[in-house]
Amino acid sequence: MPAVLYLHGFNSSSQSAKARETAAWLAVHAPEIAFHCPTLPYAPAAALALAGTLIDRLPPDTLLIGSSLGGYYATYLAERYDRRAVLINPAVRPFALLTDHLGPQHNPYTGEDYTLTTQHLAELKAAYIARPDPRRYWLVLGSADETLNWREAALHFAGCRQTVFNGDDHRLQRWPECLAALLAWWCRE
Repeated sequence: MPAVLYLHGFNSSSQSAKARETAAWLAVHAPEIAFHCPTLPYAPAAALALAGTLIDRLPPDTLLIGSSLGGYYATYLAERYDRRAVLINPAVRPFALLTDHLGPQHNPYTGEDYTLTTQHLAELKAAYIARPDPRRYWLVLGSADETLNWREAALHFAGCRQTVFNGDDHRLQRWPECLAALLAWWCRE
């Protein structure tokens, strides 16, 4: 059975709006595709280990979808496991971006409180992919992303398929518009 592994962003969960939209669309339009979306641990090394364990159990053509920090994780995993990935407003260098967020954190989706540490930033930096293979990615961006600079992602993933929704934000309201084309892109020869 084909599978999709969706990786959510920082201080989010498997109940994020885009994850739910993706699951609902697949249930109606492609029920033969198994949808997996774990709530990832806050520690990057643990999140990548959990996702890697899932990938090991899923078919070799499993599609990765990653949003924000999940897009960063999906990039690392796509390169490591030779997979395709759709990246939604992905973080490019979260180890630099999150330095201003060190200290106490609260995940509003899970209710979990934790501390973001320099060790977590080091774990993120260890997963950095300097030159991602553009053949494996579809980048979906909002030009009004208030959290991440969409141009940084567009440049980092130069050469891959890119869709930029003018005026859309980090939530990416127009994400559902991509779902029908996603299957064709994933299954192309």
